[in-house]
Amino acid sequence: MTTDADQAAIAALTQKVVAAWAYHDADTFAGVFTDDGTMILAGVYCDGPDEVRDYMAKAFEGPYKGTQVTGKPISMRFLGPDTAILLSQGGVLGAGETEVSDDNAIRASWLVSRRDGEWRVAAYQNTPRYDAKATGGSVGRAA
Repeated sequence: MTTDADQAAIAALTQKVVAAWAYHDADTFAGVFTDDGTMILAGVYCDGPDEVRDYMAKAFEGPYKGTQVTGKPISMRFLGPDTAILLSQGGVLGAGETEVSDDNAIRASWLVSRRDGEWRVAAYQNTPRYDAKATGGSVGRAA
């Protein structure tokens, strides 16, 4: 049986990632993943928290240096008592930005699993958030 506390703990995963990013802390970022967790970003596949940590450490010194990230849950549903899917939207903020630009806006899927009493990310994937109106309505669903 899932509880309000489960929902809150799952939703809090997005804020754990935001906080880890704020400090460019690759260890904490990778710590939200299960031992066999995966992360897919555009052109990137990380298998396990060690690969996530290595990728993020390099990214925080390179393309993500000086950036922040934002994200908030938009949908959550339970697939079983210890498994849920969380959908979020957000993106990367460049230095001095307060709003995510269309080019950096994403939607993400978080497959989460409760293991040893703790909710963690088993699989994360994000994709650019396109506005179907801007593409003539032929791609995706405007939301």
